[in-house]
Amino acid sequence: MERRASGILLHITSLPSPYGIGDLGPSAYRFVDFLAQARQSYWQILPLNPTSLARGNSPYSSPSAFAGNPLLVSPDLLVQAGWLDEKDLGEPRSVPADRVDYRAVTRYKESLFSKAYQRGKERLLKDQEFARFCRENSDWLDDHSLFLALKAHFRKASWTDWSGKLRDRQSNALKQWKARLQEEFQKERFCQFLFFQQWLALKQYCNGKKVSVIGDLPIYVSHDSADVWANPEIFKLDGKKQPAAVAGVPPDYFSATGQLWGNPLYRWDALQATRYGWWMRRLRHNMRCCDKIRLDHFRGLVACWEVPAGETAATRGRWVKAAPEDFFAAIAERFPPFSILAEDLGTITPDVREVMERFGFPGMKVLLFAFGGDMGSHPYAPHNYPRNCVVYTGTHDNNTILGWLKQEAGPDERKRLFAYIGRELPAQQVAAELTRLALMSVADTAIIPMQDLLGLDAEAKMNRPGTAEGNWVWRLTPEQTTHSLAERLATMTKLYGRAP
Repeated sequence: MERRASGILLHITSLPSPYGIGDLGPSAYRFVDFLAQARQSYWQILPLNPTSLARGNSPYSSPSAFAGNPLLVSPDLLVQAGWLDEKDLGEPRSVPADRVDYRAVTRYKESLFSKAYQRGKERLLKDQEFARFCRENSDWLDDHSLFLALKAHFRKASWTDWSGKLRDRQSNALKQWKARLQEEFQKERFCQFLFFQQWLALKQYCNGKKVSVIGDLPIYVSHDSADVWANPEIFKLDGKKQPAAVAGVPPDYFSATGQLWGNPLYRWDALQATRYGWWMRRLRHNMRCCDKIRLDHFRGLVACWEVPAGETAATRGRWVKAAPEDFFAAIAERFPPFSILAEDLGTITPDVREVMERFGFPGMKVLLFAFGGDMGSHPYAPHNYPRNCVVYTGTHDNNTILGWLKQEAGPDERKRLFAYIGRELPAQQVAAELTRLALMSVADTAIIPMQDLLGLDAEAKMNRPGTAEGNWVWRLTPEQTTHSLAERLATMTKLYGRAP
């Protein structure tokens, strides 16, 4: 990535907070202080987009590719800014400190936003910052806000089930409904204003502490989203604006039968005709929010696994080429190559490698994958890394190191692991040793999930691919980010030449 450095992977939802979910308030600033004390250069997060109960609370399945997640807005900062009174806060009932109860948190936060909007809507009419925010983000904000207002009015029905005039975005219908739902429309804009005001202040604090933020950009968007409703021409849809084909992946490490994601696929010919205008706006927006961006499922931007609509299994798909050379050339004209990291896991073919090498995008190496074959030539074994890559002990889709060792690693993998380390270790010490392997490797960048830094077991796993329930819930508790942990990580970081 530019220089030898390291960082921690921890999503905002996993931060400590008295309100049932990690947020952009005081605990986030304390975590940045922890990173600075530990001499870390990066804080990597998951996508900041809105989540929903209907989609399993996944940050990779959102109703907007541009909007921020209001659940991450800090109640404490709303009080500081005068949008709420201290007495308004209370707490969501019966919420655990180490898990997110999304249903309880959603009810609680929505009640706070209603109070804040009702108290502040007159103030908004004169608020120059709010006016500027709405003006500068109008290319996505208005569509997103009207979309959510309409979704609420039509009891969460998909946009394809709305009246034909609304579904097809006839201008008179849009104008009439925007006027009819003006209050709800304005409230959604207000929620986005609060999110980005808090997020950009936190990012500024990170940069002031010499910590850069690595964001995460999902490759696809949900069909039932403001993006597809507002831009149907750039997606493969049928005459009723339903997906004509959907995204997924063939069988891989995470699933023996592949994964059927169901997202609509891009029409690269239509995107090309606009010089990828929607994508460029999306990247520019995300580059403003983060210092670097991880492009999720990078190989899908070279060739995607296309499954005909109506199929029930991902195995019935085929590879369909996108427009990689032209698309990435357009990106290179606008953004520096070291600002993008390619998530190149899964089925990687030579054409994907060629694109990465041509444009200089660093790829990912996952240590947990290194012990499943011939160690001498294994691409995830540290002695085979190129410098221009990012090594992870694991990702949000992996088990923790301790969980992997106890639940998934077979006898041969354990044997290779201990042979590579040079000695057999108790299970509780393996996470620390793999963290050391990552930091001492030749890879320019090393990222350690917070769960592995803490040596946690499988209950701290963030996501289980292919499952819809019980994901994205793990949370850090305040006592886990200790001074001694920061000092221990700082010592290793300096020892292996990664300190800023």
